Amino acid sequence: MTTTKHWTLKSIANELGVSNATVSNAFNRPDQLSEKRRNDILAACTKLGYFGPNKAAQSLRKGKFDTVALVLSDSVEYMVSDPVASKFMKGVASVLEQEKLNLLLFSGSSDSVNAVADFVDGFICYGRPRNALLAEQLKQVKKKVVTVDFDIHRNASVSIDNKLAAYEVAKLALQSPADNVAILGLRLLDTHLTCRVYDLNLLEIDTSVAHQRLQGYLQAIEEVGVVLGQDRIWNIPESNADYAAIAAKEALNSTPRPNVFLCMSDLIALSVLGEAQAMGLSVPEDVRVVGFDGIDEGTRSNPPLTTVYQYSEQKGRKAAQMFVSDAVHAEVLGYELRLGKSC
Repeated sequence: MTTTKHWTLKSIANELGVSNATVSNAFNRPDQLSEKRRNDILAACTKLGYFGPNKAAQSLRKGKFDTVALVLSDSVEYMVSDPVASKFMKGVASVLEQEKLNLLLFSGSSDSVNAVADFVDGFICYGRPRNALLAEQLKQVKKKVVTVDFDIHRNASVSIDNKLAAYEVAKLALQSPADNVAILGLRLLDTHLTCRVYDLNLLEIDTSVAHQRLQGYLQAIEEVGVVLGQDRIWNIPESNADYAAIAAKEALNSTPRPNVFLCMSDLIALSVLGEAQAMGLSVPEDVRVVGFDGIDEGTRSNPPLTTVYQYSEQKGRKAAQMFVSDAVHAEVLGYELRLGKSC
């Protein structure tokens, strides 16, 4: 059985009959050798199966790894399939690639950021991690941290005014104190269950965008004079059609049936549209629906969805730019209300 020899800088230099510095220069400082000399050494190294000095060891010595960990709010599998998160990650990746930095996706359900903290230059945290312990660790980690749609008071952050945006889109849907309102929330509770939220006092209002959006909805509801029933707020653990459909069906079959749905994502709102139409209800005549995010599917729905459009790809670029520039301030980005025909 043939075994592959594990070469080191020293052993490969001995094998080739040159100095350690000559081999190192061939890989890292080509200007120190003639082109022919360098090419001969690289060709000999390739033939022997040696591809350069240990990059991990070099990075450890320098304390710089050219890698940024993107801490996601949920599992990597879920986040890469989410249209909003995908656009955000595209924006991050575009800036880091220009800067010749690598991107490491890190699950928000992981046990500890310490698993990668020693091998990255810092963190971009996109939303409140599913495992709350990660947020506490990011508060203390001795490396750069930029937070997005989530505040751990590390100075560098990117967000939109979620409370104001939710308030404004809710005011488009609400018409009179007689409206019967349902709020389909996203991750309001720390649970994987789709369920109703009965006690608002249990919610930590400043910990995530969902809680900020809820405050905007509640403010609009109060101003219009609507009395929100104690059983009219739903928690949906993930922004996907399956979970959303459970809440939408339950809400639409409630007595009395809500005629206004304030949804914390477009995917949730689209589920409401689909379930309402399956029941023979007309939108917006019988049911008025608004979403949040501005995904492409919302513009193609029937009717087109009224929603808050946030510039997710721009948000990703801004977060990465702040990381690269060592920014220590908060950026509040703009958004727009997109008027469809769902309310």
